[in-house]
Order: sequence, then C-alpha cells, then structure tokens
Amino acid sequence: MKKVERINTIMRYINNRAQFTISEIMREFNISRSTAIRDIREIEAMGMPLVAEVGRDGGYFVMNNSVLPTVQFTDNEIKALFIAFMATRNQQLPYLKSRQSLAEKLLGLISENQQDYLVLLNQILLFEGTNPNNPDLLDLSDLPDPMLEKLIQAILLDRYLWITVKEDKVINSYPIFLFHLHHEKGYWLIEGFDLEEEKRRIFPVYNLTDVEAYPVRKRLSKKNMLEKLSKQEEFNLILELGPKAIAQFKKYHPLKVSLAYTNPYQTTAILKTLINVNHVEELVEMTNWLLFLGGDIKVREMPKEVLEGLQERLSIY
Repeated sequence: MKKVERINTIMRYINNRAQFTISEIMREFNISRSTAIRDIREIEAMGMPLVAEVGRDGGYFVMNNSVLPTVQFTDNEIKALFIAFMATRNQQLPYLKSRQSLAEKLLGLISENQQDYLVLLNQILLFEGTNPNNPDLLDLSDLPDPMLEKLIQAILLDRYLWITVKEDKVINSYPIFLFHLHHEKGYWLIEGFDLEEEKRRIFPVYNLTDVEAYPVRKRLSKKNMLEKLSKQEEFNLILELGPKAIAQFKKYHPLKVSLAYTNPYQTTAILKTLINVNHVEELVEMTNWLLFLGGDIKVREMPKEVLEGLQERLSIY
C-alpha cells in the first residue's frame, strides 16, 4: 500500500474509534513502530485533532466536535472515481442530484493539473448510451423510474414489503421478502420471495405502483426461504459457457435465465434454467436462443426435445 493510501486509510480507521494505540496501528496495517509514529505525526500535521494520553494504558483519541481534514486522493483514485461517475450516466440510477454534487465536490478537491486530466478523459472515453457525435447528449433518458427511490428507502428500513404491481392492466398486490434489486438489460428488477405462495418472483420496477412495509408477526428467515426455493427449483438445461457465448448472452437473454460465473475474470460461466418442453412457443424460443449463443458452449444436461429441435434446425443449414 502506498503511503498516501495508507495514511488515508489510517485516518478513517482512527475516526471510527474512540481510542487507539500505536500497537493497534502497527498490527492493523502491518507496519513498524517508527512508521506508525511517523504516520500519526503526519496526520496530526494535516489537522486531525488527536490527543495523546500517557501511562501504561495510554494511547490517542480524537477530540470531539472537531472537523476532520480534507481527504487526499492519489491520481489513480481520482481517475477511478471520475470514470465511475461517467460510466453511470444513462443507467437510470437513483440519487442523480447527489451524483452530480459529488462530481462537483471531487473537482473542487483536486489541483488544476488533475482537472485537466479529467477533462481529457471526458473527451476520450465514451460509454454505452452516449451519442458519439455529441458526447454531452445521451441517447436515452438518464432519469430513473419514479418508484425506484421510494423502493430503496423502504428496503433500507425493512426487506419485508407489500408491493402493488400493474400486470396486464390488472392491479395485484404481493407480500414479499426482497432478495435483490438489480439492473439488467436497461431495467430495474425486484427479485423476491412471495411470502404467501412461497415461491420466487421477479417484477420490473416500472410495473410497480406502490410499496410499503409488510408487518408480519412470524417471519420466515432468509435461510429458510432459500431452502424452500432450492427444493422447488429444478433445472433441465445446464450449460457451460465460454467467453464468446457469454458475450452473446449479454447481448440478449430471456428474463428468467441467469449466469453463475466460475472465475474472477468472468470468462466462463454456468447457465441453469428450466424449460417447459410441453409449451411449444417456449421450446421454439429457447431453441432459437441457444443457436444465437453459438458454439462456445458445453452441454451438461438438455431435454431431448430441445436437442431434437437443435438438430432439426442445424440440418436445414
């Protein structure tokens, strides 16, 4: 860890504790006593109000009601933050005003030379959804669904929710425990456990009309919910995907299908799903989609109906 990074980390460590000792700093950051003392002195010189206590159990503590000094960023940390802000444009994310104010504060903290680097990055880097002829214009609206922030506020208080959803012009309500709120293929999705029917459900946030806390007296734990789901869910299609198939998957995939990556670089993955072979339209759709994935797949398990459909389609070519 570089010195600037270490000192910033030590400052956060100190700020989260009522009291600390040099020995604790040495153990936590794996540094020598002389280095720990030198870092503490630099932090004091930067303006952090530390008070030393002498004696056998002595140490340091931060004076109450004091303002912490400005956090210092390395050049790479500034670039990482700025690129992260750029990459989130046109993603329909919540708290857009806060994101804008954060970007402005970041620019105000850094030198003119560092600002010039960020201006250059802004001119060069283009992300999905950006108009290449005019990078200041976005191809889509950057505004999130109006229910998204309300949903997030509810989740932060309690993940047991009563949600109201518009489905095919019909309004339905469900008591759910929310597993995940995720962004996929340009849409925000709720994945949760239906507390009445005891099954997994997925809802697009744009169909949400209301959300409120669901006060249940006897709450099923998340562990028990997952155990129930594991007994319910069966898979008859299991594939191993290589990098080319994963790239195709990212371009398009049915909503109910998901990947489990098998390495940190996300170049191999396992796909598991259940195909209703008695439903002709679903069978045809899945056959076409498997052809779309291409040849960079290995079959672990596949219904014979799907295999026969693939063989028939391939024989035509």
